[in-house]
Amino acid sequence: MKYRKLGGTDFAVSEIAYGVWGMSSWSGSDDRQSRESLKLSAGLGCNFFDSAWAYGEGKGDTFVGELKRAHQDSNLYVASKIPPMNRKWPASSRYQYAQVFPAQHVFKYVDLILGKAGFPCIDLLQFHVWDDSWADEKEFHQMIIKLKSDGLIRAFGLSLNRWEPENGIRALRTGLVDTVQVIYNIFDQAPEDELFPVCRELNIGVIARVPLDEGGLSGKLTPETTFAKDDWRAGYFSPENLRATLERVERLNAILPDKMTLPEMALRFILSNPVVSTMIVGMRNPAHVRQNMAVSNAGPLSADLLSELKKHRWDRKPKP
Repeated sequence: MKYRKLGGTDFAVSEIAYGVWGMSSWSGSDDRQSRESLKLSAGLGCNFFDSAWAYGEGKGDTFVGELKRAHQDSNLYVASKIPPMNRKWPASSRYQYAQVFPAQHVFKYVDLILGKAGFPCIDLLQFHVWDDSWADEKEFHQMIIKLKSDGLIRAFGLSLNRWEPENGIRALRTGLVDTVQVIYNIFDQAPEDELFPVCRELNIGVIARVPLDEGGLSGKLTPETTFAKDDWRAGYFSPENLRATLERVERLNAILPDKMTLPEMALRFILSNPVVSTMIVGMRNPAHVRQNMAVSNAGPLSADLLSELKKHRWDRKPKP
């Protein structure tokens, strides 16, 4: 496993981070297998684990808390997220800051997360949504300063809306934000336009999420793929959206190098960008853990292949 600095923090984080959403609230997960997979990942060098209260109403925080307490001699970093008070995803300028992240709400969920995780301080606290119309809110500024000065969090970050990577740059320039979590993959290359240059300038840690496009780049989807009604992917991969994804995956398979899988190419594409500090991968069984952890040692893709993959950028407007 290789490690990178998480922006201006003192965290040296594994290139492959573990996202626990899938094991907390997706259909088909198994708690015993989830705990086994987490333990294996730590043994293979993964030291950054990303959760959120919304992942099973604290279930994800319970998982990562158990892991960190069991590895107190290791530098394991745990990140979690405060849900918006209005429970609206994505964020929007239609909502006032006081409707989404008032101080009372934030401190309440910090206590809840710490209670589930079982430790006194959150390594990285993130807002689960963000809109830059809130960047100058006095309450926002005062609250982040207090969370750090009270020792409740070590660092603070924002998780940006899907397909809106520039909607966070104003907040980054306040000096309050240590990290930004953004969707970045072969299809979603828009963060390279405006966000990444600012992150490089301000030394903001970049956490790339959704590296396999929620499974679209896994190579496992077929025209017959369906999901349970209570699984949010049933909407993301509605028939029209699924068909468009499969057409693009077919074109990627046509340029896939020998002895390289589509998921490996997708993950290495992200790690080929030096602005990225770490990449969140969802893993729900030990086999996935071993496959994904090994990608770090494979190194970046060739310049020629990266150039070809740039042509597969997809600035999409998916159907509802």
